[in-house]
Amino acid sequence: MLTPVNPTSPDRTSPPRRTETGRPLDPALPEGVHVRVLRAVYGDPRAVAELLARLTPLQAAGLDPLPTEPASLAPELLARCRREIRALPDDTRLLLLLAAADQYPVATHAFLRAVAAGRLDTRCLDSAETAGIAQGTAGGVVFRDAWTRIAAYETGSAADRRDVHRLLARVLRAEGETPRRSWHRGAGALGPSVRLTAELRTAAHRARDAGEHTLARALVERAATLTRDPHERSRLLNRAAADAWQSGDGDRARRLAATTDSDALSGVFALRAGNAAEAFDALVTAVMRRGSGEGGAAAGEETGAASGRGSAGSVSVAETSGSVSGPGSSGSTSGPGMTGAVSVPEATRAASGPGSTGSASVPELTRSSSARGATEPASVRGATGSASLRKVPGSAAAPGVQERPRATEAPRSAEAPRSAEAPRAAEAPRKTEPPRLTATPRTPAPDLAVHLLARATEAAVYTGDLRRCREAAAVAVRVGVVPHGTLGGLAAAFEGRYEDARDLLKAAAGRCGPGGDPTLLIHAGIAALMLGDHTRATTATVRAAASARARGTTVVVAQAMEFRAYAEFWTGRPRAAETAAADALWQAHATGQDNGACHLQAALAMFAALTGDADVCRERAAAARAFALGRGLGLPAALAQWALAYLDLSSGRFAAAAARLRALAGFGPGHGHRAIRHLATPHYVEAAARSGDTRIARVAHADYDRWARAVRSPDDLALSARCRALLTPGAEAVEHYRIALDLHARGTRDFERARTELLLGGALRRLRRRTEARDRLHTSLEAFESFGAPHCAAQARAELRALGTPVAATALPAPGDLAPTTRLTAQQLMVARMAAEGATNREIAVRLALSPRTIDHHLRGVFSRLGIRSRIELVRLLAEGEAS
Repeated sequence: MLTPVNPTSPDRTSPPRRTETGRPLDPALPEGVHVRVLRAVYGDPRAVAELLARLTPLQAAGLDPLPTEPASLAPELLARCRREIRALPDDTRLLLLLAAADQYPVATHAFLRAVAAGRLDTRCLDSAETAGIAQGTAGGVVFRDAWTRIAAYETGSAADRRDVHRLLARVLRAEGETPRRSWHRGAGALGPSVRLTAELRTAAHRARDAGEHTLARALVERAATLTRDPHERSRLLNRAAADAWQSGDGDRARRLAATTDSDALSGVFALRAGNAAEAFDALVTAVMRRGSGEGGAAAGEETGAASGRGSAGSVSVAETSGSVSGPGSSGSTSGPGMTGAVSVPEATRAASGPGSTGSASVPELTRSSSARGATEPASVRGATGSASLRKVPGSAAAPGVQERPRATEAPRSAEAPRSAEAPRAAEAPRKTEPPRLTATPRTPAPDLAVHLLARATEAAVYTGDLRRCREAAAVAVRVGVVPHGTLGGLAAAFEGRYEDARDLLKAAAGRCGPGGDPTLLIHAGIAALMLGDHTRATTATVRAAASARARGTTVVVAQAMEFRAYAEFWTGRPRAAETAAADALWQAHATGQDNGACHLQAALAMFAALTGDADVCRERAAAARAFALGRGLGLPAALAQWALAYLDLSSGRFAAAAARLRALAGFGPGHGHRAIRHLATPHYVEAAARSGDTRIARVAHADYDRWARAVRSPDDLALSARCRALLTPGAEAVEHYRIALDLHARGTRDFERARTELLLGGALRRLRRRTEARDRLHTSLEAFESFGAPHCAAQARAELRALGTPVAATALPAPGDLAPTTRLTAQQLMVARMAAEGATNREIAVRLALSPRTIDHHLRGVFSRLGIRSRIELVRLLAEGEAS
């Protein structure tokens, strides 16, 4: 029986329009569930209403994966579509079945060739067009919607589906069409087949090499239904789970993984969408099992690469576990390290390989560690009540003769050599005995243990529980492996070996050339952020996102965009950073990376704090902290606390800011993080100095200064000099401020340079050096206004007024002077565009995961800045601005 899968979702930039039959999503649902529900049902409001009513409490809370089969998503809608299909003539239904099989569940684009080969009459489609179900075009058949296409496929009998699949397989002969031909051959099979299983595995490998992870997943999942070996089925389902994750289908990945018994996969999914402490336990258990050789020879085979390049049975750890900086650190695998622009523990999630919550790609953990208790994947049976259809001419040829694939269709990368396990049956002439599908027994490679330990370390760093970092280090010693790459630099930094960390991170940051592996590019970006090289970080992360898209690794794009947002924000582009982070948040939710989405919520709270949007800052910070506490995520909880502290600092509430920043290293999972406290040291020193409590601030500054001197980043050295100025009384502070500004001139953190100008201007004012103070304050005011930071700009104006130089708020341009996009913040612009498209305040709130009250606040700000009073004027202004 064919196991259908969902076709690609429509582009999210064109949200579905609601109809009278639909209803808004329940605002009580978590944002991630909102996004995944819309994605699962292709944005159809009828299916949305039906699916919401069927969700279990755990699914509605985002704890269990959503259904993935059409019959479980919207059975009533599907039944209505089936009735419409059954009302059509037999010949019309046959053509619709052929067209649907060509598009669903795998798009093969062979309908017209199949029609010609089968000598079918396309005039039969007229009745479908008359009924409004589908219409024929020069490129094939266009269905009314995705559910009609699914119904057209599932209404056909099993025999008819096999016939049309065999016909499509016959006409797929072009170079590069081998994987799709194999898919149709597998879909047309009558029952289990060793040869077809091998062929499908080989085809999946080729699709994976081409970046088509959705196709690879469908091929491997189909192969699992055609094998009689339960151990082989378990391994194939694990491989399918990894491909599903890479393609961005987190719900299907979790459901497939649940049919097997793999500590590694369980740990990986828990790291990204569950409890990080439980993820740590599962991953360490997997390391110990492999280190002790439990599971025999299969231990190394049953964990394949999910990076999109390794073979179906290989472990491409070198490309995914963070080997970006050469030799490894000799110390602990733990350690969040210190970055000048990004929360390092979040960086650590990407330091060891693809797919972590803040990492570049999905875990390479694709196969069961013991392959126990595997079950057959669920199938969606087609309707059996349809009229008997005539057989497709020329479709009787069964998939008996195996065609030898062209060697050129499966290029091999030097970075991902063919595994000994990769099936070769499809490449060899037919033999009397079917080829073996399992590899020669071998001992698990140490690189696999490195990879799993890196994942365990990410989980420990994510929780902020440093005891687990030490436990991971002890496990590394026990199994005889040494961490390497960016992770080694993080570990060295956390242990205080700053010079070692600098050398390792510089080597990692140097690998940001074009066209590289997205994982390594993100590692390079993280290392560059840690070293304060924000230009290189931006380059690396932009290239990582482009590479991930080109390779089809959808799950990686959100992390690349996340780190790009950090680099852009700290270099004085907060609006671009906010937009990138909001987009990455949607991507994280859509791909099931809820823990990464929590961190992005905290990052957006920080961006709102620096741009002075207090309501959004508090709302996003509260959402991030609530989620983090429930999942034991100390990293986003600490970042959200930092955002609130910065809001206090920029509003002049220095004692409150200092108190929040002192609590950043709170103990216990989900409460705080010592690395975030280190990153926030310059802000803490400022808040403490201006509130008169400098004892703890001096100790914090001493450690920060040692890091800055080790990495020799101009920005970090400038911030250290600024801290020294704040802690130095009288006229001596001025010289430290001047040193800081000289260093800022060689760096890239323009926003922090403006704050240093503000602090120097205030110090000069108190020393009665009025002329120089006025110049510095005017410079900082202009910078804050260009960054869109009203709170900081208000502080500069207050200092100028204290000098006797009143400065009025900057007048807004006339409506016709500038395009609307130049007068709105990134959040206001998003709200304005949605409002102009006709969305209600509640619908906008659902899409942006904000409250309707906050949307009202944003719209009032939009109308005030644009000088308008109605949405009609808003539509006109935005249209004129985009046209100009």
